[in-house]
Amino acid sequence: MNQNGYHVAVVGATGAVGQQMIQTLLKENFPIRKLSLLSSARSAGKIVEINGQEIAIQEAKPESFEGVDIALFSAGGSVSKELAPEAVKRGAIVVDNTSAFRMDTDIPLVVPEVNEADLHQHNGIIANPNCSTIQMVVALEPVRQKYGLKKVIVSTYQAVSGAGAAAIQELMDQTKAILNEESYDPAILPVKSDKNHYQIAFNAIPQIDKFQDNGYTYEEMKMINETKKIMHLPELQVSATCVRLPVAVGHSESVYFEVEAEGVSANDIKALLKDAPGVILQDDPENQIYPMPADCVGKNDVFVGRIRKDIDEDRGFHMWVVSDNLLKGAAWNSVQIAESLVKLGLVK
Repeated sequence: MNQNGYHVAVVGATGAVGQQMIQTLLKENFPIRKLSLLSSARSAGKIVEINGQEIAIQEAKPESFEGVDIALFSAGGSVSKELAPEAVKRGAIVVDNTSAFRMDTDIPLVVPEVNEADLHQHNGIIANPNCSTIQMVVALEPVRQKYGLKKVIVSTYQAVSGAGAAAIQELMDQTKAILNEESYDPAILPVKSDKNHYQIAFNAIPQIDKFQDNGYTYEEMKMINETKKIMHLPELQVSATCVRLPVAVGHSESVYFEVEAEGVSANDIKALLKDAPGVILQDDPENQIYPMPADCVGKNDVFVGRIRKDIDEDRGFHMWVVSDNLLKGAAWNSVQIAESLVKLGLVK
């Protein structure tokens, strides 16, 4: 721990994203004076060892945030709604990984490579966007800056870890059961609280989160609305179809986009993304080089490939975008926000 650092709290410390937040804070050498690990009453009292130091997990309560400088939340929207304002009252800056505050007009929704400057407008709470939105806007922002952006149509191929550790276990259990010709009873996917549950092993489920009255799922509407807010483009045409695949970690996306400028080539887009912050270009079809989720696990970057011009629309392009949804899609983006707060002098 760094005596000149900050008191950091992780809320939801026992969950898949919470664990990644802790690992990422340490891996990135974030300046931590004290680390508080907070979770539900059920997990309180457990001891975890971090860098040779034993830390007891505490129950997350309003008083848990006394003296905390930065609180990273990933314990569900209801917990964030209840405790984030309490943390702010006690002087903490909250980086929230749930959907609780994302579309609030007075709360910045931040991806540091895209809209870091929005952090200056925070009132104590900063929202971390949806995992699938984050990786897409990182890839699209350099394009928007140079060539303008008119339309985005995205189809996602999302890993089960986006639905939590239990969904990963369900994938593993179902896979073993099917291979062993045993029966199984789906209980989590596509949505644990919805009416029906379906096999995810050897399958693709075109539903992530519940359906809305307009026929889109909540996940799809998150991508649509969050993209417009992050990029400050309320008139941008965005549409999404979100699909769950039997992949443990790593979201993939097929993104179609139209630019405003004329005469842009696929090579122009490749050259732009080759030097873009947070992006790694993997685009060599001749040698079958393109991003895949199996290769992105444990990496902070957004990987982009398969960039090509649309055959019929001169200003239209296609690309394939892959990222570790637990890192850039959640934990790493949250820690990046914390780093930006320190860099911009916004933490006491």
